[in-house]
Amino acid sequence: MKRLLLVLCTAAAVLNLPAQQLRTPSPSPGQTIRQDFGLSFIELSYSRPGIKGRKVFGDLRPYGVLWRTGANGATTLTFGDDVTIGGSQVKAGKYGLLTIPDKDNWVVIITKQLDVTSPDAYKKENDVVRMNVKPSVLKDPVETFAMQFVNVKPNSCELQLAWENTAISFPITTDIDTKVTAQINDLMNKDNRPYFNAAMYYMDNGKDLNQALAWLNKALEQNPNAFFIVYQKANCLAKLGRKEEARKTALQGIEAAKAAKNDDYVALNEKLIASLK
Repeated sequence: MKRLLLVLCTAAAVLNLPAQQLRTPSPSPGQTIRQDFGLSFIELSYSRPGIKGRKVFGDLRPYGVLWRTGANGATTLTFGDDVTIGGSQVKAGKYGLLTIPDKDNWVVIITKQLDVTSPDAYKKENDVVRMNVKPSVLKDPVETFAMQFVNVKPNSCELQLAWENTAISFPITTDIDTKVTAQINDLMNKDNRPYFNAAMYYMDNGKDLNQALAWLNKALEQNPNAFFIVYQKANCLAKLGRKEEARKTALQGIEAAKAAKNDDYVALNEKLIASLK
């Protein structure tokens, strides 16, 4: 009798134990990508399903049917600044990314909705961007659905999607010139003027080189031994076609770089001089 009571008590104790949680890998792992872009950022959050021996487009993902563009929860894009996509202005903020795959054409949708995980939840009136994108055929299959930012430049990039043997990409642009120019105009009216940075922005973006040269001269007045400024002045003169002045300035740059024990800038000035022949 005592043994029976002991067995019953033990069984009761086991039954009252809290359930143990079994952790396993997600079949469609999530990924968040934060890309510095323009003067701000873009953040992409989505889940990544795998092929797993299945036929994807035209089967698992039927043609002509709205797709959350990932798995699990809704796929979202967050823009830290205003951007342009497909000719449409998109204000800074968080949006949903949806697609309608088809054999010869995909529809890409940026929506105000952040919770669309099925076609029934989608409301077209919340579209911010709706554009057609031609898919391309990949030589090598992509097992796990992947999105990434490619061709990232100061004011443009592309968001690329790839899965199975299909890929699409679409451009995202932002206006940095208006904002940077406004900053330059504002800061040039203050005591601590960013002559060098302003000059470099003008040189890198095809703006007024004579103004860039004037700012480089001002920067050298503030810091006469700055070998990197001397080099950029020589570079600016070369861009202006003033080769002899560029050569003389580059020679000064070599001496300044040697004094600073900076071999990289010695080499840059030497390469600049060689290009002037």
